[in-house]
Amino acid sequence: MAPEFVTAGTAFAVLLGLIAIRAPVALAMLVVGAGGYYHIVGLGPLLNYLKTTPFFLFSNYTLSIIPLFILMGALAERGGLARDLFAAANALVGHRRGGMAMGVIAACAGFGAVCGSSVATTATFGRAALPELRRYGYEPGFATGTIAVGGTLGILVPPSVILVVYAISTEQNIAKLFMAALIPALIATLFYILAIAVLVRRWPALGPPARGAVPPEQKREALLNVIPVLAIGVVVVGGIYGGIFTPTESAAVGCVATLAVGVLRGTLHARQVREALLATAETTAMIFAILLGAEVFNAFLALSQAPDLLSVWITEQGWPPYGVLAALLLAYIVLGAVMDELAMILLTLPVFFPVVTALDFGLAGQEETAIWFGILVLIVVGIGLTAPPIGLNVFVISGLARDVPIALTYRGVLPFLATDLVRLALCVAFPVLSLWLVRLLS
Repeated sequence: MAPEFVTAGTAFAVLLGLIAIRAPVALAMLVVGAGGYYHIVGLGPLLNYLKTTPFFLFSNYTLSIIPLFILMGALAERGGLARDLFAAANALVGHRRGGMAMGVIAACAGFGAVCGSSVATTATFGRAALPELRRYGYEPGFATGTIAVGGTLGILVPPSVILVVYAISTEQNIAKLFMAALIPALIATLFYILAIAVLVRRWPALGPPARGAVPPEQKREALLNVIPVLAIGVVVVGGIYGGIFTPTESAAVGCVATLAVGVLRGTLHARQVREALLATAETTAMIFAILLGAEVFNAFLALSQAPDLLSVWITEQGWPPYGVLAALLLAYIVLGAVMDELAMILLTLPVFFPVVTALDFGLAGQEETAIWFGILVLIVVGIGLTAPPIGLNVFVISGLARDVPIALTYRGVLPFLATDLVRLALCVAFPVLSLWLVRLLS
């Protein structure tokens, strides 16, 4: 075995061991990466690298989009926009069997357009929708499972913080990735709603009997209340698609619009704004720490040349490209069930990305391959957020519904995971689902 593979493999084993003993992911990546860098080139070059890398990394203008989207989501959560979305969706379909659960999915998709975070979406609707689902007699595990999978739409519906990190890490166009994510996100929303319809028809005890339709005046009021939320989503996402704003400018406009809506409606006060700013600072610091650790670890891998050698070796084997892709996606699903999604992406991309872009999938160049692969990664990350044994969204909703055993919530998400696998297979088999909008608007 080549010494480069031995060095890189040992580093990966040490890193996974540190993560397994619950060492902070950012620190683990930084320490292992620095150790590997020192092993290859010595102390002097390592110190020179560490002297300049943090400055050049964090002064990157593109990174400003991350705190802006996080702040927009924090303001939307505290401004009650999620409650308005749920109320509107519930007014439209809540009178049907399983309608309130369908309303949760639809509202999560709408909230994803102003949030970009899966955990935030899950926590927000856990507080806004779970009490209503329980009050109307929804089976507890089905209710919590629905919210957990609905929360994954927070990263699937553009804008998505995960896609921003992927774009920065692989030097891809953020706007094109947002375009590519839209159709798969809409398919996910449709599949989740269809799954609910099938489940409540097959097992009526999961959802309550249909209640009376909402009076027209109440429905009208709920729909009017949700117009500002939808307008923000249209401005943010539509501005990017239409070339009116860059993604960073769109995030800034979204922050200002969300703040203005909350203040004008009296749902955002100084205390809520302060909480949103503090939450944004904490989340941004965590993400940036992981980015720094990943940068150092990736620099070590680049020095070892193991990723490039691996991609050359796989190409020389003549294995079917889709077989290699299936193996990589399976690895993502396994890792996603036991690791934080951001750390998983930053840890694996330096190895997986060169392999994928070196293979021929019949697409128009490496850019299309990179965009398509980014959407596939986004889908498997969403699966990892709800898959046992460590689905982060499941733990978030379980923290809000302590009387519901976590096993019931996992049972509740299993039918939705089945639809996720079908959606993943469709997006693998038909890359046009991800690339059609990119080709149309580019």
